[in-house]
Amino acid sequence: MSAKYVFVTGGVVSSLGKGLAAASIGCLLESRGLKVNLMKFDPYLNVDPGTMSPFQHGEVFVTDDGAETDLDLGHYERFTHAKLSRDNNWTTGRIYEQIIAKERRGDYLGKTVQVIPHVTNEIKTAMKKVAHDVDVAIVEIGGTVGDIESLPFMEAIRQMRQELGREHTLSMHVTLVPFIAAAQELKTKPTQHSVKELLSIGIQPDILLCRTDRFLPKDMKGKIALFCNVAEEAVITAKDVASIYEVPLNFAAEGVDTLALKYLHIEAKDRDMHKWEELVQRVYNPKAEVTIGIVGKYVEYEDSYKSLKEALVHGALAHNLKLQVNWIEAEGLEAGGRAAEEQLQNYDGLLVPGGFGKRGIEGMLIAIRYAREKKVPYFGICLGMQTACIEFARNVVGLADANSSEFNPATPHRVIYKLRELRGVEELGGTMRLGAWTCKIEPNTLAYKIYGESEISERHRHRYEFNREYEGPLTAAGLRISGSTPDGTYVEMVELPDHPHFIGCQFHPEFKSKPLEPHPLFKAFVGAAYESGLSRRAEKESATVEMFHRPSRVSTQES
Repeated sequence: MSAKYVFVTGGVVSSLGKGLAAASIGCLLESRGLKVNLMKFDPYLNVDPGTMSPFQHGEVFVTDDGAETDLDLGHYERFTHAKLSRDNNWTTGRIYEQIIAKERRGDYLGKTVQVIPHVTNEIKTAMKKVAHDVDVAIVEIGGTVGDIESLPFMEAIRQMRQELGREHTLSMHVTLVPFIAAAQELKTKPTQHSVKELLSIGIQPDILLCRTDRFLPKDMKGKIALFCNVAEEAVITAKDVASIYEVPLNFAAEGVDTLALKYLHIEAKDRDMHKWEELVQRVYNPKAEVTIGIVGKYVEYEDSYKSLKEALVHGALAHNLKLQVNWIEAEGLEAGGRAAEEQLQNYDGLLVPGGFGKRGIEGMLIAIRYAREKKVPYFGICLGMQTACIEFARNVVGLADANSSEFNPATPHRVIYKLRELRGVEELGGTMRLGAWTCKIEPNTLAYKIYGESEISERHRHRYEFNREYEGPLTAAGLRISGSTPDGTYVEMVELPDHPHFIGCQFHPEFKSKPLEPHPLFKAFVGAAYESGLSRRAEKESATVEMFHRPSRVSTQES
């Protein structure tokens, strides 16, 4: 049987949650026993988001095959079992790159290359690539209806419906129903205008996912249905929630999956969401709280660390804990001294994530030294591992000028330097060590205790590596290299054996963590942070009690 297609579009404003909606629909269809795949079309001209600023685009999500993709693919993987690759994320730039390469080869036999049919055909071909061996392919179109750059993608999905028929395609439109505080009313006009815009390019939505902060009353659903030409049952309240993991359950309560199966003429088993229900129960009924400080350089824009934040949430949920994350601007620590210590002292654990460039590095080194000396659980990811090695080289080994050649090309001690195969390569796009690589873990290490395996596979995104010329002095001083590539070329993991929990990894474990399958490194780190916090608070309480019961120095005679 050929795959059916669900097209997810959005209107009114961006950031309405199309990616989460698509992921949640995939989650629900999987709960019905169906196999799904998901893909995202981004209308910008960049070939991929790899060279885009985190402040503009947010996180770059990396797949096993080394594709640098949109952050929504992270939602897709966390909510479903779909195995994603570069075929699951296409940009306008990449589409045009393919077309121009074909034109230069003469593949079009001298024809004039045009948006229709050549661009739309390339888009449809990309859709069909992800529809093999699945029951349903969910296709999200980035941007909003009416955007000039989105029009070729909209035209392509219009053509797909024309070619395949309504029983094989389903259009879901995410739109906004705002509550106007001054009028104390929900307003449907933004949704009506959005659907009108969609109709003007030949697409009739089947289901409307209405983003709102409260449940839509029946009469309002009826009004939207009448003016947007959809069934009343197809007007869905996509209500704001405190946890994104509640979205699939809310959609289930609204019957989104039942409607989708009905419109696509698919017979499926009954929905089974008990694991998600248990997960959400843990979200709202934690036994305690754990506080993690993330010392980074993009902290004012949390989407830069989307997968990281979710992986920490997963680690906390594994222990039935509520996660409290505080974002610490690395540059704000660079003054050092008491001011920096006051910013760092109230966290159960400290984490330094990935990043590029020298901004904020000295602040990260101060945070790492604090975690090392004060025995606070520490987790360094990519740049966080590299800076941990630099801090150790400076403050333990005594190499005062130790650095990375990324931050100081003239440093006499290049503890971190550019990947050997990238020397002389100046292009930025797609030139890093990307995707899944094997790591061999040393026995009798914290890393082995956490994974319980001697060989693992993790996803990478880095341009610099640990310089093994410094392995001798650093390991002699107490640093343990606990993970390397099987051929011994690259250092993948380091740790401090005399510390309660101090570990760094060159890869990005956050890309493989799921709410129902938390990554072992995050689970271990959050657990260690919680235990450390309990111990620290117990010591404070003990000291307070001791001070309270300390005998007075005033003599009995004087009293």
